[in-house]
Amino acid sequence: MFTYKTFNNIAEEGIATLAERRIAEVADNPDGLILRSHKLVKEEFGNSLSCIARAGAGVNNIPIADATSAGIVVMNTPGANANAVKELVICGMLLSSRGIVEGINFSQTLDSNDADTVNKMLEAQKKTFAGNELAGKTLGIVGLGAIGSMLAQASQALGMKLIGYDPHISIDAAWRLPREVEKAESLEDLLKKSDYISLHVPLIEATKNLINAKNLKYFKPDARLINLSRGGIVNSNDVIDALENGSLSRFVTDFPTPELISRSANSNDVILLPHLGASTKEAEVNCAVMAANQLANFLEDGTILNSVNFPNISQERSTPHRLVIINRNEPGMISKITDTIATLNLNITDMTNKSRDDIAINLIDLELEASEDLIGQLQAISHVLRVRSISLTS
Repeated sequence: MFTYKTFNNIAEEGIATLAERRIAEVADNPDGLILRSHKLVKEEFGNSLSCIARAGAGVNNIPIADATSAGIVVMNTPGANANAVKELVICGMLLSSRGIVEGINFSQTLDSNDADTVNKMLEAQKKTFAGNELAGKTLGIVGLGAIGSMLAQASQALGMKLIGYDPHISIDAAWRLPREVEKAESLEDLLKKSDYISLHVPLIEATKNLINAKNLKYFKPDARLINLSRGGIVNSNDVIDALENGSLSRFVTDFPTPELISRSANSNDVILLPHLGASTKEAEVNCAVMAANQLANFLEDGTILNSVNFPNISQERSTPHRLVIINRNEPGMISKITDTIATLNLNITDMTNKSRDDIAINLIDLELEASEDLIGQLQAISHVLRVRSISLTS
């Protein structure tokens, strides 16, 4: 029986999925970790840890380099919260366009016990909250993965024009896009054409301060910027300067900073949300169940899906006895591994090898269960990081 440990509150449906697959919760030294926003440190890994499942898309709270060096697979759940984020982006576009927040605040200040008086006050002031419709406006989507493609579909139904930018778009993501999405040749090209810009990229070194003073000058003066991805993707101080000098109209974000809070309190051009992007019951359940299944699949069979540091890999079992071997992606590793197995007169019935950057993984099905001697010899091979034997009969 495999074991896991949770950080944060994981939806009951995800915990039930692990229980159904006979993976038990423990307090220390688990085979797998499942978490949400907990800031994980390598000291929390333990000696038995094989995989980490993040119930969400962002993984900047996980020390990925440390995990990779230890041969630990890190997986996330892209798309599981896509609908929740998509709906909040649409909400953000409406909040930034229709004077809704200002209208609510004004309505709460009305002080009269006479309905006619209240109506007169409303009629006299409502023109100050007039805004614009989304139909006919151009939405620029930066990042066309699960969320970006769903946003494109929904926004097209609202009558918006669409332009997208994603230099790393996958074939699957491209198939999900409406054919009406115009391809931007560069980020600057998208910014120049868009009335609304929504960001849907991960926070990695290449996307830190993706929106900054250099490209804010390309925005239309009445453009609205929406960031529900990660706070570090936008340079908040540069955005405030752009709002101040009139080169940007509104900023909606899920990631308040002290500077943005101050700006929002004194101006109507910043709308702050308390990290609500994936905060729906449906999204939490989807993420938890997806993370639980991915964790279980790796522990039971070595199958990897949606890893941020390992290649995706799967193989139908040809025998009950499987080796999962993780190694540095160095020349000659496959022959060293197979030669070691052959010296103990074990037959390989099937195997597959996948690599990603400087890491590789092998799924090897054997006629007989691997002995402790074999596992020790394989682990002793230079550049082998981890060896696991998984037997369906054990």
